Amino acid sequence: MNKLVAKNPVAHHNYFIENTIEAGIVLSGTEIKSIRAGKVNLKDSYATIKDGEIFVLRYAY
Repeated sequence: MNKLVAKNPVAHHNYFIENTIEAGIVLSGTEIKSIRAGKVNLKDSYATIKDGEIFVLRYAY
């Protein structure tokens, strides 16, 4: 299944994107239902690399 679930055009405006990586994602918890419904919000999220894996995290206020 090749379906784009999120896109961030603001990042391309605010930052110089030198490389992009297409990757799969493992979901856990309640976010699965929202993503399948096409309601993805990655605002205030960031990615970090740990032990060769990329993790998408969100800020908790």
